[in-house]
Amino acid sequence: MFFAPTLLALTRPETGNHVRILCLSTGNADGLGETRKKELVKSGMLLGLRGEDDVVVVDNPTDFPDSMTTKWDEKSVSNLLCSTFAPQLARQRANDAARPTASIDVLITFDAQGVSSHPNHVSLYHGARAFAAALMRGKAGWASPVDLYTLASVSVLRKYVSFLDVFATMATWALGVRHEDRAHPGGLLFMNQLVGEAGLYTACKAMTDAHRSQMLWFRYLWIGFSRYMVMNDLRLEKIKSK
Repeated sequence: MFFAPTLLALTRPETGNHVRILCLSTGNADGLGETRKKELVKSGMLLGLRGEDDVVVVDNPTDFPDSMTTKWDEKSVSNLLCSTFAPQLARQRANDAARPTASIDVLITFDAQGVSSHPNHVSLYHGARAFAAALMRGKAGWASPVDLYTLASVSVLRKYVSFLDVFATMATWALGVRHEDRAHPGGLLFMNQLVGEAGLYTACKAMTDAHRSQMLWFRYLWIGFSRYMVMNDLRLEKIKSK
């Protein structure tokens, strides 16, 4: 629903990327958790992941309930990310001379508005920032091993004009995105091709065919009008080391 353009771009074989999905909830609010776990794997494979093991779903409804009203604890999200991607962190903190490391070099998630203001999405943003800060705590002289990019939320009007939002997006980029560091650009823009099987068509199938239990009537409107089916505007988060 939100990250298909990013996944389709980054999983192209010629990029050499190894992309994985970490989902912190089974989506069991309506009792469909097991079904949705399987469907997420199917969606990931359609969007280009290398293997089914590259989709990891956390089943912990105590800490991460699937809820439209519950925020997840920032520290719990950060601790999960640390244990998954930087299990050696405590040992590195004990050694001031040790370079901070992680098993990933880029983490992509929602921004502070979560696109749809879903509290679970917003919690991921705050937890991811806490994780990035934890990696650099006491490591002021080192570069962060992980770049954190977040998916830009836009106004309701822009959200539902599909590919026409490209004009507003490019104007925003021209005014506000800086790319002084080519290795760590301030923003990334991915766009699906509108025709052919490698772009929008595949993004739609990842919902309608693979993630079928999610397909309520209003999600067909999302497919037809949401700019997130066509483009993803990612921004690099600035994390200060302490």
